[in-house]
Amino acid sequence: QVQLVESGGGSVEAGGSLRLSCTASGYPNPRYCMAWFRQFPSNEREAVAAWDKDGSTAYADSVKGRFTVSKDLATNILYLEMNNLKPEDTAVYYCAADSSREYCRREFTTHEYPYRGRGTQVTVSS
Repeated sequence: QVQLVESGGGSVEAGGSLRLSCTASGYPNPRYCMAWFRQFPSNEREAVAAWDKDGSTAYADSVKGRFTVSKDLATNILYLEMNNLKPEDTAVYYCAADSSREYCRREFTTHEYPYRGRGTQVTVSS
């Protein structure tokens, strides 16, 4: 069982930056695949970024070049660095994990991660 708690959301103006954190606990080995998702006010969900055990990453086209996903293995915290934020990035961001898999990034947009956090709100004003 993996517990996930997100933090770092907030309100920023367009062009600003935020760094989200996802603290994972409950599973001793931190080398499993994780991802960030977001849910828009319309309730549509989008897979944003994925992280695999060797540090390999993948991104949605909508955030490439602006967002960076990373993980601190010592603290078991997954990060999402978001730069040049746009109003269309406004959403609830949540992290997800699959402790049974080490590599998920190649199919992260469709992979069913069994664990997810409750999310943190990001609001970008124009």
